[in-house]
Amino acid sequence: MLTQERRDLIVAYINEKNAVTVTELMDEFDASAATIRRDLSVLHDERKIMKVFGGATSLSAMDVNTKEPPVSAKVTLNVEEKDLISKYAASLINDDDFVYIDSGTTTLEMIKYIDNTKAKYITNGIVHAKRLLEKNLNTMIIGGRCKHSTEAIIGPDCIDGIRKYHFTKAFMGTNGISINAGYTTPDVDEALVKEEAVKHAYISYILADHSKFGQISSVTFADITSCCIITDKEVNRNYHSKTIIKVVG
Repeated sequence: MLTQERRDLIVAYINEKNAVTVTELMDEFDASAATIRRDLSVLHDERKIMKVFGGATSLSAMDVNTKEPPVSAKVTLNVEEKDLISKYAASLINDDDFVYIDSGTTTLEMIKYIDNTKAKYITNGIVHAKRLLEKNLNTMIIGGRCKHSTEAIIGPDCIDGIRKYHFTKAFMGTNGISINAGYTTPDVDEALVKEEAVKHAYISYILADHSKFGQISSVTFADITSCCIITDKEVNRNYHSKTIIKVVG
């Protein structure tokens, strides 16, 4: 394992556990005490974790995120990672699929790579529906209330609409992934829509770059075991014991 890869995984592990010992990290990463202490010193200097006597603590992993950044802010984050994830996700669509595409910047990027004209697509993303139509794809949009900051359709009408359908595949966005908290988002209305979509899909894929792991937002919309994850970097092996993870980076 490369040094930077190990350090990225150490940060994710500490964020998930909140507080860890050097011994625990030695066992988890099969590394010597000297190597772990050196890693912790570097990560502390980089302000990624807090080094303490005998181990380290997370700076913010257990802080619950209650705010939803606007689309204009999120679209500029981890652009290359989203591109890798979305390209692979699009390749999973087959001719006979009935596909649900969640609102979100990574799922929006995915549409660029969709070339299957025989599948059917349904979304709660306003811009997503427009992009699908521009590609002459068989497109449906769920009705409901429009949320300005995420350009998503939400609310009771949206949920009732989803309940009528049974999707072969759902491609979902998330604000956070945690073994204990599952897949989370800051807004309860969006969480209810996401929850219903996952319930009505034969298989659900979470499209999330590595920065989402160990993060917790205020509302859980699905358990960690209920969806497969497509991400760009290897994650802590504890996640692999809970669900299927495809690393495309």
